[in-house]
Amino acid sequence: MAGSRQSSKNGKRKSKRRKIIVSVFLVFLLVLLGAASYLYYEYSQALKKAETDTDTAVPTEEIEFNGVENPLGKVNVLLLGVDAREGEEVSRTDTIMIAQYDPETKKSKLVSLMRDSYVEIPGYKKHKLNSAFTYGGTELLRQTIYENFAIDLQYYALIDFKGFTKMIDAAFPNGIEINVEKAMSKNIGVKLKPGLQELHGKELLGYVRYRHDAEGDFGRVERQQKVIKQLTNEVVSIKGVMKLPTMIGTIQPYISTNIERSLLLSIGTAFLSNENRNLQTLRIPQDGTYQDKRYPGAGLVLDLDIEKNKAALQDFLGK
Repeated sequence: MAGSRQSSKNGKRKSKRRKIIVSVFLVFLLVLLGAASYLYYEYSQALKKAETDTDTAVPTEEIEFNGVENPLGKVNVLLLGVDAREGEEVSRTDTIMIAQYDPETKKSKLVSLMRDSYVEIPGYKKHKLNSAFTYGGTELLRQTIYENFAIDLQYYALIDFKGFTKMIDAAFPNGIEINVEKAMSKNIGVKLKPGLQELHGKELLGYVRYRHDAEGDFGRVERQQKVIKQLTNEVVSIKGVMKLPTMIGTIQPYISTNIERSLLLSIGTAFLSNENRNLQTLRIPQDGTYQDKRYPGAGLVLDLDIEKNKAALQDFLGK
């Protein structure tokens, strides 16, 4: 009889414990659903607000880009800064980069491809790398990068200069802290003094475009990588993952890309939650792997040792 009572008490305790576990799980599920709803709301509100700026939002027409998925699951993105000038039918790309995020290792990498690199362009004569964009847009540039370096790119992200200034001012209203290494003014539309300072959109654009010194395009590429690293630091400094949807919603109208919104949020959240947020960088061509030459029809170019640079790029991106 006593054993029967004890068994009954044990059964009641187990039943009560199960109810508590189920209740805790339901509360946890409701919190997750609420957080997800809040994140989506913040993202959609920021996106809606930014899209009202019709003067600078990028065109929504589809861009041809037959991206190839990385067999190792890495996310490879072609980043392009485009100079779309009024009165000119063809845009030029001043900035050509490859950004990579590895979901498995959580590592982020950035490669700058010098625009004057003398390369094979499918269907055309050998010419500067940025000529591929002029001839056939993002798709021909993707093909050209694969033809010369055997790197597949699945996604692209394109922004013009007007969009860049608006994006910076919208996403970072207090500016971006940059240590300007020298006085800069020639052909950049602003006058910059040396020293640590907060740069807003137009000033930051002038900083990354400046090339009228002894370093030329090499100095400009170095500044571009410096700014992207600083932008990364600024994003990380924002109060946690909860601000990320607002940030992405704010900048998205100024960028033309084939990256799905869900993937953008996923990568951004994973990046912010990772302790190792160091952005590794590389420049192609590498030092000692090119010569300055001049060719008819192309002008002054960087004549690359393709095999050495291909090996360096593949080793860096871990193909």
